[in-house]
Amino acid sequence: MKVKVGVMIDAPPEVVWRTVEQIERHVDWMTDAVSIIFTSTTRRGEGTQFDCVTRIGPQRTNDRMIITQWTPRRAIGIEHHGVVTGWGRFTLGRRRGNRTRFTWTERLRFPWWMGGPIGALAAKPILRAVWRRNLATLKRQVEAQATRSAG
Repeated sequence: MKVKVGVMIDAPPEVVWRTVEQIERHVDWMTDAVSIIFTSTTRRGEGTQFDCVTRIGPQRTNDRMIITQWTPRRAIGIEHHGVVTGWGRFTLGRRRGNRTRFTWTERLRFPWWMGGPIGALAAKPILRAVWRRNLATLKRQVEAQATRSAG
């Protein structure tokens, strides 16, 4: 199952990046991320590993995440290892007017006991709604920070 959501943020990519690169702070804007605990000595860059407890409704998982791509101000790629497997990617694109197009793409595989492809199909609109809400929160946080920095 593939899910792709995006948002336009009224701040340049370098400002958005300052928030997004702080993996440990993703719980501040991702309502489904309950906790992030690093299992590697690094907290930034390719090879960084962490356990992320995720909760959507009654469903709770603890998955190992590995950063597979780290391109400052441009992209972060993640592999998911755990109950739900797959990959995710954040991309930041510069737009006119000092804005950033932030895109979140996930390709996930559900285990048979969560319904496999049928469970994924049922979960897709729920995940899309949760991630859109997350991006709305990220947008508010980054824009508030950009306003404080400018003023």
